[in-house]
Amino acid sequence: MKLKYFLSISLITFSIFLINPTHPGNLDITENFSDRSLEHPPNYSTPWVDSVFNSLTLEQRIAQLLMIEVSTNQNRTYYNRIERLINNHNIGGIVFFKGGPASQLNLTNHWQKLAQTPMLLAMDAEWGLSMRLDSTISFPRQVTLGAITNERLIYELGLEMGRQSKRMGMHINFSPVVDVNSNPDNPVINSRSFGECRYNVTRKGMALMFGMQDAGIIATAKHFPGHGDTDVDSHHALPVINQPYAELDSIHLFPFRHLIDKGLMSVMVAHLNVPSLDQTEKLPSSLSREIVTELLQVEMGFNGLVITDALNMRGVSGSHKSGELEVAALLAGNDI
Repeated sequence: MKLKYFLSISLITFSIFLINPTHPGNLDITENFSDRSLEHPPNYSTPWVDSVFNSLTLEQRIAQLLMIEVSTNQNRTYYNRIERLINNHNIGGIVFFKGGPASQLNLTNHWQKLAQTPMLLAMDAEWGLSMRLDSTISFPRQVTLGAITNERLIYELGLEMGRQSKRMGMHINFSPVVDVNSNPDNPVINSRSFGECRYNVTRKGMALMFGMQDAGIIATAKHFPGHGDTDVDSHHALPVINQPYAELDSIHLFPFRHLIDKGLMSVMVAHLNVPSLDQTEKLPSSLSREIVTELLQVEMGFNGLVITDALNMRGVSGSHKSGELEVAALLAGNDI
């Protein structure tokens, strides 16, 4: 069922809400607007999905669960390697990193034509395409957006980010960051967060999510279950979150719960060790069934797309051998 959901997710166009600023403690930023009904409601059991799923070999079904990192400022030898992965394994998707808009567009069109199954395409574009691509518009970082009192402006920004992402052929933006940046020594979230107030983070994250999803881009809230109270960068080591559950639940899970309630389509799971959620020693949250399945999907009721943070990050890569790591992530409940 997870794979069928993954195959169908690129068919969905979401139109959710318009937004209006209200006082800081009120999280219902859509209260003065009527919900917009979907012209084509999601259907995760379409004949296309079933027929494609049934046509795939076991190896191809496994490959559909993987997205690979790609840059579009490389040489022909590099591109040939990517094309072999597409042709020989039918990989599920690509996450684009460094490059330029023209080269990325050309390669995107070429690679999608090669793919037996349409690939899911994503970017880590938290402040727009310029986070990854040269010659593109740079929008403010989230810490700046956190100081804006009019959420409609952030909604409009999300719409524009979504529009630009769609023009590049993207389906997913790994944004917004809804970590509550409660630790001033945080070396990795910092200006990527809307700030240290859970209400502000929630309202701003919701506005950006609505904008991107109304533009037809899948928004991804990250980094679950909350990377805001760390002084370690999970790109380099495994952070340990020693907060009691009550504090974690009331502050760091708070934005995720509210965005899920308002139609969030995707969540990215971080590489964090959180003893109050899973007491397994040195186990990253991305590999924890207690966190990914029992907390996020069962207790919090999230039924969207669950994506791990990059598995080549040192916060997780040292815990298992290559191959075993991907299996552990899948068994924990991640979709991609």
